[in-house]
Amino acid sequence: MNDLIIIFCIISLGYLLGNISIKGLSLGTSGVLLVALVFGHFGAVVPSILRNFGLALFVGSVGLLSGPVFFKSLRAKAKEYIILGILIVVSGALTTLVIGKLMNVRFDLAIGIFTGALTSTPGLAAATESTSAILALNGTDAVSLASIGYGIAYPFGVVGIVLFIQLYPRLVHCDIEAETRKLHESLFDAEMEKKEEQYIRVDMFGLMILSFVLLFGLKLGTISIPLPGGMSFTLGTAGGPLFVGLLIGHFDHFGKYSLQAPETTIKVLREIGLCLFLLGSGTDAGAGFVETISTQGPKLFLLGIIITLLPMIIACLLARFVFRMDTLITLGSVCGGMTSTPALGALISLSGSEDVAASYASTYPVSLILMVLGAQILAMIW
Repeated sequence: MNDLIIIFCIISLGYLLGNISIKGLSLGTSGVLLVALVFGHFGAVVPSILRNFGLALFVGSVGLLSGPVFFKSLRAKAKEYIILGILIVVSGALTTLVIGKLMNVRFDLAIGIFTGALTSTPGLAAATESTSAILALNGTDAVSLASIGYGIAYPFGVVGIVLFIQLYPRLVHCDIEAETRKLHESLFDAEMEKKEEQYIRVDMFGLMILSFVLLFGLKLGTISIPLPGGMSFTLGTAGGPLFVGLLIGHFDHFGKYSLQAPETTIKVLREIGLCLFLLGSGTDAGAGFVETISTQGPKLFLLGIIITLLPMIIACLLARFVFRMDTLITLGSVCGGMTSTPALGALISLSGSEDVAASYASTYPVSLILMVLGAQILAMIW
């Protein structure tokens, strides 16, 4: 019972904090992360299954909601999405390598900061494995500090991206409402309108459909996909449900039976999923956070800030002045390139539309793969 009280206390305080607006900027659901960090510092523990369930629930819901427009969006700007995904990860890795060496940061700690700054849990797994192998190869008994670096950079990696998503439209004087309408009109036309009455609805609330998405998505996420050089990656808890959700959301029926889930239900479940994910992530990162900052110095936190901000700035400049992409599409791509689930939630809240998730889903897989590769390559060349 005490665990449940702590969980709902964190959620309540987190939403109160997230609703505080300063000059139009607010943390939104990410307020849960900051409160969870404090509780985590004082020893609060949330079962990892709750965090993973929340992540799967969020991305599965996003997939269902954005599936109807995803493939059309991808066909329109596939090259741009791929380039932005590559640019974000490569610029982040180069920043880590150059500034990390200038600051004389230990290599495993720096690579962990890289994965935390870009909020990539699969990247952290690759960083921990590769740095541990190199430490063992060098004949040292030292333990990899990649997870500590991740914990240092992750909080700003979440909050910094969320605030950037809200600030950037102001800097470029974007009319959010007008651009949201424009994006919706470009993705939907008469041919894409769903004639739901033609199909038999077998699930009034959509829970069965979402359960299928999570079941097959989580299974897909465990499949190891080989990469050149003997490396491999998995879609994981985030990528698997997202991919299956996109497919089911796109095809929307099987034979004469509808696979559509009520939008209102899925939106509520999406928010619950994001909240649970931030709750678990915050308490995990909070344990040892203050101690590490005090012993390792503020330079590590500064390194994480630079790695978070610089790739986003570079990507936005390229998207705006070279690709001539609209602001909301740019920000969706940045969220995907930074593999940031909370930032996508913030962008959806900002625009009031699920359409922005299409560009997120287009860039995300590229960055997912490159983060795994990037962590391993950094460990080898450091």
